[in-house]
Amino acid sequence: MSAVRRTGDGRILVLGASGNTGAPLTALLADRGAAVRTATRRTVPPDGGEHVRFDWGDPATHAPALAGVGRVYLVAPVGVADPVPLVEPFLDRALRAGVRRVVLLGSSAVAAGDPGLGEVEALVRSAVPEWAVLKPSWFMQNFTGVHPLAEGIRRSGEIVTATGDGRLAFVDARDIAATAAALLLEEEWTNAEHLVTGPEALGYADAAALLTEVTGRPVRHVDVSPETLAGRLVAAGYEAGFAAALAALDTLVREGGQDAVADTVQRLTGRPPRSLRAFLTEHRDRLAVPADRPERPTRRDGAAPSGG
Repeated sequence: MSAVRRTGDGRILVLGASGNTGAPLTALLADRGAAVRTATRRTVPPDGGEHVRFDWGDPATHAPALAGVGRVYLVAPVGVADPVPLVEPFLDRALRAGVRRVVLLGSSAVAAGDPGLGEVEALVRSAVPEWAVLKPSWFMQNFTGVHPLAEGIRRSGEIVTATGDGRLAFVDARDIAATAAALLLEEEWTNAEHLVTGPEALGYADAAALLTEVTGRPVRHVDVSPETLAGRLVAAGYEAGFAAALAALDTLVREGGQDAVADTVQRLTGRPPRSLRAFLTEHRDRLAVPADRPERPTRRDGAAPSGG
């Protein structure tokens, strides 16, 4: 598609505005003088700015969210096996309300047309005049938040995966937010997907060595089979199909499917992405403190609910 002129001056709607990418994105857009409206299921605004309650399952919340909006940062509904029936009517309403540009938070592990998030991506590509799909690698925040990796580090000094020696370029969610901000504010436009990664591909053994160095506590990577990993998750109380899906993502890494580094952050923001060493050093205190609430594993990549 040839370049087009900038979307109009309508507000930018940020869905999932309290999440790992939504919160820093909102701050970046506000700092750059953009008119931003945040939307979450909570009634309390995450940043004190213009805010509306938004619930994918409650169409009555969609029109107020879209009023006067020209661009949307779209985080698909979380925990929904088939999100298209929720997203499609929202997108239809958005386009009729004047939205021209959508930046979708996708995943490096999900292709357009794949079940779930991939079907949302295919819908955005086909329906929206100006679209971009962010394809982030696994979030660095998985090492510090409410996530199985973080819990294992805190409780036993172990990172248990089925990734083997597979490598991936962990990415800071704030760098994903910075790329989204650049795309939402871009004047010239070409529809495209954007692989978003950190500066280097690492295995979990490498990550364990960095954690040991940063925290002063021994951390090791424990490699198990995909079946064993799925069984561990089921034993911890997770639904069997979901546990199998998580194990399948580790298999993708094991087979080399995520061993890629992209220059997207540098190209779109003008600065290099944060390294895992820098991220872990910055968040050293959170690496040893027990989580505030029980872990709920989602995905280990950009499609995780916490990624919004």
